[in-house]
Amino acid sequence: MDPSQRYWNPYLETLPQEVIQTLQLKKFRRILSWAYEHSKFHHDLYDTAGIKPEDIRTFEDIRHVPKVEKAMMRDIQLKDPFPYGDALCVPLEEVTEFRQTSGTTGQPVYQPDTWQDWEWWAEAWSYILYAQGYRKTDRVFIPFGYNIFVAFWAGHYACEKIGCEVVPGGVLNTEARILKMRELQTTAFMATPTYVLGMADTARRKLGIDPAKDLAIQRITCAGEPGASIPATKKRIEAAWGARVFDHIGATEIGAWSYECTEQPGGLHVNEALFLVEIEDIETGEIITEPERPGKMVITAFDRIAQPCVRFDSKDVIQWAKDPCPCGRTFRLIKGGVIGRADDITKVKGVLLAPTAIEEVVRGVPELGNDYEVVVSKRGDVDEITLKIEILEEARGEEEAVLAILKDQLRLKTNLGYKLEVHPYGSLPRYEVKARRFKDLRKEGH
Repeated sequence: MDPSQRYWNPYLETLPQEVIQTLQLKKFRRILSWAYEHSKFHHDLYDTAGIKPEDIRTFEDIRHVPKVEKAMMRDIQLKDPFPYGDALCVPLEEVTEFRQTSGTTGQPVYQPDTWQDWEWWAEAWSYILYAQGYRKTDRVFIPFGYNIFVAFWAGHYACEKIGCEVVPGGVLNTEARILKMRELQTTAFMATPTYVLGMADTARRKLGIDPAKDLAIQRITCAGEPGASIPATKKRIEAAWGARVFDHIGATEIGAWSYECTEQPGGLHVNEALFLVEIEDIETGEIITEPERPGKMVITAFDRIAQPCVRFDSKDVIQWAKDPCPCGRTFRLIKGGVIGRADDITKVKGVLLAPTAIEEVVRGVPELGNDYEVVVSKRGDVDEITLKIEILEEARGEEEAVLAILKDQLRLKTNLGYKLEVHPYGSLPRYEVKARRFKDLRKEGH
C-alpha cells in the first residue's frame, strides 16, 4: 500500500528511532522551558529541585526533572487564577475549552485548553483513527453523553478532520442509539468496552436485534478501560458485533497518546512524535528500557501549552514490547496495553494481583454475563476476595459446572481462591463511561 494511504503522517510515523529520539529531546526541552517561564507552579517545582531548562542536554538528564502527580494538580486548583490554579501558562481569556477528569480515583482535575491545544487533541486522535482504518467513507456514531468529561470529544473532531460523517448520539438512550445506528447503517463507533458489550446485550434482549447481522458496524474504537487489549474481552466484543475492535489509551490531563493499528500486534503504538513515554520501576524509580518488564508510566505531552503535562506520573502499569509492529510504523509498542494501575495492583494473601487478570478469566467463560465486580476486604487479619458475577439466563441449569470452571481458571491465572457470589442477571451495576469493578476496601479504610 502507498505509505500516504497507510499512515496519517507518513513522515513522522516511519522515522528511524534515533531520529525520533533527537526530535523528542528537542521538544522536551521546549515544553520544559515553556512551563518554567509561564507557570508559577512549574517554576517553583524546578527551582526547588535545582533544575533549569538549560540543564537538560541528554535523555539521561530528563529523568532528573521532577514528576507531577494527580494529587499535586488537585492542590493547584485551590490557588489563583480560579478555577485552574498556578499551573496555567496562558491568560484566562485564551482558554477556550474546559474538561475535567472522570473522578474515578478522587476529586476531578480541571483541564483548560486553548484552541491550539484542542487542534492538537484532534490531531493526536487522527493518528489513532487513521491507523484503525477510518476513512472518508465511514459514517461514525458517537454514543456518549457530551459533557464535561473529555471521553470521545476529540475523537468526534478527529473524525471530521479525516473527513468521516459524524452522527452524535449523546442525548439518546441505549435503545434509541442502536435503532439510529441501524437506521443510518453507521459503519463505526467509539465507546468503553463495558458499554460496547452492554449495547450488544440491549440490542439482543430488548430489541431483538443481532448487531453482527442487523447492523453495518465494521470497526469499533474502545477507550477508558483496558478491556479491548484483554484477549477474552476483545474476542467477546468482536463476536457480538461482527466487527474489528481496536484499543486506544489516553487521559484528560495527558492527551491521546497511544493506539492499536490494523495489524493488531498484541500491543499499542506510543505516538512518539507527540509524547515521551518513560517506564519507571515501581519500587526503585529506575527507568526501564528493556522489553517485557512492567513499570509505571511517566509521560510528557510535547505540544500542550495551556496546562502542560511534563513528566506526569500516570500510575498506569505498562511494558515495552519485544518486537516491532509489521505495519511499518517505527513508533514503539507497549505490550498488551495498560496492564493495570500501580495503585490497583496489590497484594492479596501475599499474592500480587492485577485486576485485568480477573477480567481475562471472567470474559473467557461464555456462560457468564459481561458485568462483574471484585471486592477485596479483611476478615480479621485475613484477606478475603469476593467475585460477584451474573450467569446468563440460558445457562442457569449449568450453574454448578460454570462455577467449577471459573474457580479453576481463577486459581490457575491468579493463584488465588475467591468467594463467588451469583447475582440475578441484570442486577450488577452497568456503566456507560468508566467501569469501577475493582474495590479494595482495605485501602478505603473500611
